[in-house]
Amino acid sequence: MGRARTDSQKRFRIQLSAAGLMGKQSLRTTFRLPEHTIKLLNVVAHQLRLKQKSLFDQLMEDEDALKEAAEMTEKEQTQQDAGDRRPKTYVLSRKSLEILEKISSQYDVPRDLLVEFSIRRLVPVFETEQEKHKMRVIVLKDMKRHLNQGRKLYEKAEQLLGEDDAICAMIKKSNEVIENNVAELGSLIDQGMAMEDFPGMSGDAGDDEL
Repeated sequence: MGRARTDSQKRFRIQLSAAGLMGKQSLRTTFRLPEHTIKLLNVVAHQLRLKQKSLFDQLMEDEDALKEAAEMTEKEQTQQDAGDRRPKTYVLSRKSLEILEKISSQYDVPRDLLVEFSIRRLVPVFETEQEKHKMRVIVLKDMKRHLNQGRKLYEKAEQLLGEDDAICAMIKKSNEVIENNVAELGSLIDQGMAMEDFPGMSGDAGDDEL
């Protein structure tokens, strides 16, 4: 009796595992979306260093949020302009697609519109990252000024004390640390450059030459 129960439990676990794997199968599905919506998903995924599929699945597998999106489309009675949309193919999990189709059918809302409204949830995330990017540009500008001052200080110390003096070594080491930090922050800013194409970014905080 005990052996039979153990075997049954094993088969049950295998079935559950198989069902989970089926839900994680990747599918290619095409939606018609506004260009701005497509770019929003792409930019946020890039900025957060997430795969686009992972971010898309997170949005689509949140059933409660999809229901809210469906209700929003009903309230707004959005008039879709086919001219403002283009086909975009995404890779998503079978589970994501099943939830999306379920809510689409339940609320009688087109899948494309549900996807669009779901991606709009990323707007606050985008705005936060956009503001961070703007502040990083300002900080980088100040760091470069600080580095230039450090280089001038090193030159002065070298003239007064000689290259082999301990003070010169300290200043040189400090400058090297700042140089590395400037390079690292520059990479972060390069990663966020795509956000500057969106409204709300000003180009006032430009780079200084080193």
